[in-house]
Amino acid sequence: MGLPVARTRVLVYVLSALLAGFAGALNAARLSSGVTIVGVGMELDAIAAVVIGGTLLVGGAGSVSGTLWGVLLLGVIQNLINQIGSLNSSYQSVVSGGFLVVVVVAQRYLGRARTTI
Repeated sequence: MGLPVARTRVLVYVLSALLAGFAGALNAARLSSGVTIVGVGMELDAIAAVVIGGTLLVGGAGSVSGTLWGVLLLGVIQNLINQIGSLNSSYQSVVSGGFLVVVVVAQRYLGRARTTI
């Protein structure tokens, strides 16, 4: 495409660092303290939301709107688990992981079916 790879890579890293710093400042303002372990364990939720939204793990396909739908779906499921009340909150990770496994298997199956046609 003619993009300058080195400059684009540096700009992406700078943008990522600026947004991470902004998110950290907002989180510190929300909690009124600088807690460093707030986001520990949220990696599975982030990956699950992106994959459930339709982004392929191998790359090449996906959209921001699909990711937003994945985030909304996981948020609704986590809210339902919290509303039930009798379930332990660790079931949220189990449900997220289960959805992730189902979607990855479905993507794999659909990818194979698409290449054989």
